[in-house]
Amino acid sequence: MNATARGERPALHRLPLLVLGFVALIVGTGAGLARLGWAMPDLVASSAALHGPLMIAGFFGVVIALERAVAIGRAWAYLGPLFAGLGTLLVLAVGVSIGAWFNVVGALVLFAATVDVFRRQRALFTFTLLLGAFAFVVGCALWAGGSAVFEVVPWWLAFLVLTIAGERLELSRFRPPSVRATQAFAAILAAIALALAAGWVDASGAWSSRLLGAALLALALWLVRQDIARRTVRGQGLTRFIAVCLLSGYLWLAVGAVVLLAGGLAPGSASYDAALHALLLGFVFSMVFGHAPIIFPAVLRVAVPYHASFYAPLALLHLSLLVRLAGDAGAQQDWLRIGGLLNALALAAFILNTANAVLRGRRRKSPAGLGA
Repeated sequence: MNATARGERPALHRLPLLVLGFVALIVGTGAGLARLGWAMPDLVASSAALHGPLMIAGFFGVVIALERAVAIGRAWAYLGPLFAGLGTLLVLAVGVSIGAWFNVVGALVLFAATVDVFRRQRALFTFTLLLGAFAFVVGCALWAGGSAVFEVVPWWLAFLVLTIAGERLELSRFRPPSVRATQAFAAILAAIALALAAGWVDASGAWSSRLLGAALLALALWLVRQDIARRTVRGQGLTRFIAVCLLSGYLWLAVGAVVLLAGGLAPGSASYDAALHALLLGFVFSMVFGHAPIIFPAVLRVAVPYHASFYAPLALLHLSLLVRLAGDAGAQQDWLRIGGLLNALALAAFILNTANAVLRGRRRKSPAGLGA
């Protein structure tokens, strides 16, 4: 059966969906800068309180739902990134009370698509993806229902962390973990689920966030030990770059987990800022940087040839986080602001570098003197 018969959309139809995700990324990044006191356009500055939801529900909600839709090849699954993207536009245009419910619908479609994945292949990694998608539904529903962002954050963190962990576990089939390692992974999943459930009864979040931190630290150690990146980092080119992204991301996962253990997730605290940015920028975006040369060809059917310049945005990302976390640790607002600006520049450099790689790939594909 060909791709069209299965309901898979041509790459041209996927591009507008991806654009919606990048609208959330760009506005969300600007909103983060506005929170730090940087001058931003009125639309962006007025969205400062939406920094987290735009980055997670808006950007990652679109990107992960789109990737999942492409993977299962079902036409209805594209409603996931569509509603997540429309949610961003509506949140910016008319407010959270309407737009956030579109994110809920997008999350539900993503969950349904993940159920389809689990139905096709009953395995620990598909169950992990399913648990992550469920956490996303709960987080979006809580946000749409009026919960504060800091109350929703643990669920959204679990969504992203479990999605990445499930995908890395899937790749471990080339070097399957031992029975004991598999049992340890299952125990980590149980600890994450327990920490999320504990948040319902732990009003202060003091011990539930620390339990989550302990589970994430265990996950970081598990990934470092079990991931094939420990071996592929000795390779060359794209293989080595991906491994560097993965291993550095696991380091930030451990850092964020330690901060959670030490300081918790009290809103407005230095530990809140440090933990979230170590986890969401350091860990999650390191994964994005590393997998972009694989995801973009799969989703948009464009070549993203490797170049040594890929390391520049990654290095800037890590440097920006070191500056930002130093600002948090020393209560230095100037360092925090500079770190935030460098965070944004790292993401901008990644986007421009990826776009340049796509153009480079098109030039290589087109014969000299002929159009694309």
